[in-house]
Amino acid sequence: MARANKATEAPIDPLDAMLVRLQLFGIRDQLDSLLDEAARANLSTRETLILLCEREIARKDHRRIEMALKLAHFPAVKELAGFDFEAQPSIDPKQIRDLAASRWTANGENVLLLLGPPGVGKTHLAIALGREAILAGYTAQFTMATTLVAGLAKAHGERRLDEKLLALSKPKLLIVDELGYLPLEPDAAHLFFQLVSRRYETGAMLITSNRSVAEWGTVFADPVVATAILDRLLHHSHVLTIRGDSYRLRAKRNGGLIRPPVGDRPPVGSASLRPVTDGPNLQPTS
Repeated sequence: MARANKATEAPIDPLDAMLVRLQLFGIRDQLDSLLDEAARANLSTRETLILLCEREIARKDHRRIEMALKLAHFPAVKELAGFDFEAQPSIDPKQIRDLAASRWTANGENVLLLLGPPGVGKTHLAIALGREAILAGYTAQFTMATTLVAGLAKAHGERRLDEKLLALSKPKLLIVDELGYLPLEPDAAHLFFQLVSRRYETGAMLITSNRSVAEWGTVFADPVVATAILDRLLHHSHVLTIRGDSYRLRAKRNGGLIRPPVGDRPPVGSASLRPVTDGPNLQPTS
């Protein structure tokens, strides 16, 4: 009986087994169709190997990007192509494209601060730049400032702070959204300082805030620790200050739901992007 079962077993394809061992699943799953494609195109052996490798790399890249986007915890799908630069003339598209190249993320030394009033597109840009970093081959993680600090406080209370800080130090880019919008935990300044210190010159950070850096002493309710935080953040940083009208208010105004005051003018200004290398600077770039 055992011999009969053994005789009916399908023979193992040695090529299939080797592709599995080498983890070349893209080639294995499409081998027949890829070989047919190569034959129809009259490809040489070398050209066929190039075709097989290209498809394998494309599959691995797709799966890496798919997994990285899932682990990033972005709250929405936002891309630079969907950002309305005409509605925010204070933003220089060339500066944003330069940031999208992710050179500032590559060395893990730089910090990008996106500052401006609510509704001007800071979160959209943060998510879009995070996606670009992932497409460039880096890891990213998105978190709200209040969620981040609450998680640090919880870990501190459970004596797991080192473990939490270690986890937050792993992404190549950490995005902290909406710092200053809502009140933070009582020990927020000390906890956030430890996070910034852990990532200092090792991991890039992108922080959005509706408060100028001069107001961060109020945000953290501790001007001394806030200055120490800014000392590290601004050492290798770019500050992009957005001045403009809220997308949401503009849409309601255009729809007639809000009537602007007589003589109302949209805010005028220009965004600036500059490296800060001379230590703490508590004034926003203008």
